[in-house]
Amino acid sequence: MSDNKGKLYLLPSPLGENDPAEVIPQPVLDMLGNFRTFVVEEIRTARRFLSRAGLRGRISELEFHELNEHTSGETVESYLSLFDDGNDVALISEAGLPAVADPGARLVELAHRHSIGVVPHVGPSSLMLALMSSGMNGQSFAFCGYLPAKSDERKARLKAIEKHSGNTGQTQIFIETPYRNDSMLSDILGTCQPGTRLCIAADITLPDAMIKTRTVAQWKNENIIIGKRPCVFILQA
Repeated sequence: MSDNKGKLYLLPSPLGENDPAEVIPQPVLDMLGNFRTFVVEEIRTARRFLSRAGLRGRISELEFHELNEHTSGETVESYLSLFDDGNDVALISEAGLPAVADPGARLVELAHRHSIGVVPHVGPSSLMLALMSSGMNGQSFAFCGYLPAKSDERKARLKAIEKHSGNTGQTQIFIETPYRNDSMLSDILGTCQPGTRLCIAADITLPDAMIKTRTVAQWKNENIIIGKRPCVFILQA
């Protein structure tokens, strides 16, 4: 480990606009005041979270750097200097755990390449919260990330993961951009077998959370509209 470099701290954020104290351990919230340098997915969201978490009035003293899907490799490499002189850096995602289905993983990779210590801290994970609430196989599961955006390609991918689940018993977890939630659901119901189980977990940890597991046949009778809510889909054939 480099003697003159600080460490990278992976700090969770809420999954929505609820009070951070409802979902993040108090010791983690207390730790936020120890950092001057933050690498975040979106600066405005990070500022709002830190204000709600107890740093209101101190935001102007903090240093923010963005890391999202548009950040170039050259820019990520330049973030190595943030750790100079023993300076610790906090990585915060747009929602939930950083570096899980999140571009912040690129900073973690950089840290490991340069022998910078990486320190993870606990908080809400929409993927794990959805899985544990689904009633499906938690012994063997796979996170498939985002499925293809085009309907034909998405249907083909759905058939493939359903077949794999049926052959192995493995639970399949995937997510979608909120504005495509309902088109995703439509493709699932039009593609998968009637007996395949599907869990829809939307707005997890929020007051209007909806977490339900039904068969595809049962979902077809519910006329559900998810809307633009953060959502996790879990499937088991």
